[in-house]
Amino acid sequence: MNLNSEIQFYAELRLVDKARLLNLFLRELAEEARGTYGPGADQVHDAAHLRFVNEIYHRLTRVIEQLLAEEATRPADDVVLRMLLAPRADKIAERLVFNAYARAIQGFESYDTTVLMGS
Repeated sequence: MNLNSEIQFYAELRLVDKARLLNLFLRELAEEARGTYGPGADQVHDAAHLRFVNEIYHRLTRVIEQLLAEEATRPADDVVLRMLLAPRADKIAERLVFNAYARAIQGFESYDTTVLMGS
């Protein structure tokens, strides 16, 4: 995965499409996080990575809100993508993010048109 080309792709999207892509990513990241716990509430076997996913979730939901509100103070596009896709010392966390991003971008590209009422 080429970080600069991913940043360029993301930067060229409309705000609503950036929000859609990040939302798809979060759904896929939640799927990845299912591997950190078992069926019972007390069966978390990888708390560190579950917390990592929760922190990414927290940050990105705020970014999505800022995108949809068209806030000028939102993080720059390259900052958002670097937060997600820059290499990490923790290779398990890196794999969680890369797997989720790869599936999100595949799903996003196959859903190439956004139709909004009143657009």
